[in-house]
Amino acid sequence: MTSALASADRVAVVTGASSGIGAATARVLAAQGFHVVVGARRLDRLTALADEIGGTALSLDVTEDASVAAFTDAVPRCDILINNAGGAKGLAPVADADLEHWRWMWETNVLGTLRVTKALLPKLIASGDGLIVTVTSIAALETYDNGAGYTSAKHAQAALHRTLRPELLGKPVRLTEICPGMVETEFSLVRFDGDQDRSDAVYSGLTPMIADDIAEVIGFVASRPPHVNIDLIEIKPRDQASARRNIKTG
Repeated sequence: MTSALASADRVAVVTGASSGIGAATARVLAAQGFHVVVGARRLDRLTALADEIGGTALSLDVTEDASVAAFTDAVPRCDILINNAGGAKGLAPVADADLEHWRWMWETNVLGTLRVTKALLPKLIASGDGLIVTVTSIAALETYDNGAGYTSAKHAQAALHRTLRPELLGKPVRLTEICPGMVETEFSLVRFDGDQDRSDAVYSGLTPMIADDIAEVIGFVASRPPHVNIDLIEIKPRDQASARRNIKTG
């Protein structure tokens, strides 16, 4: 544990912070005065980010109990938890479902969120004004063809987060779910196993959001006073009406 982290007055934890929304959110929260602990598997990227924002980089694989335990044990206090780690694998109809893809999506999006949240919840409560922000997706609100693995995982992740809201009534913890639509990050690159052309095609012909757009919204949520709970924010680019409809699909 660094001396800066040990002495920090306000600590924010961001999972899946090696790129995209997680990295952008870490920068926003650091600018708001939080000491930001960034976690992900790609430690080289995390270290560069932590050096940039004056935060702390810790290796984290949310699918592994031991990794989550080591990560959360190293965090002395937690005022804000950003559950951002997640992702999609594949785009196949249910009839052709790849069970390994489904297992990865449920382990990462659902059980990963559960592991980290459960471990840090006592510290969030002890902070006196904790905030849990879970980044789900518009896929947590609707379904789309060939996306059952991802949409089912995101629905389950959202159910976990929303169940915590009434369970924590009377505790000094707020909960906000962020449901983004199309955001151009490494999301599609991961979904399509590194196929850059296929990933680029998802966003061609329209203007998607970028990671900074979502991070700014999370920063707004984090800046609200303790008595204000923003339960859910659904945010899409102008060119997208739903998970099924955008200016390309009509």
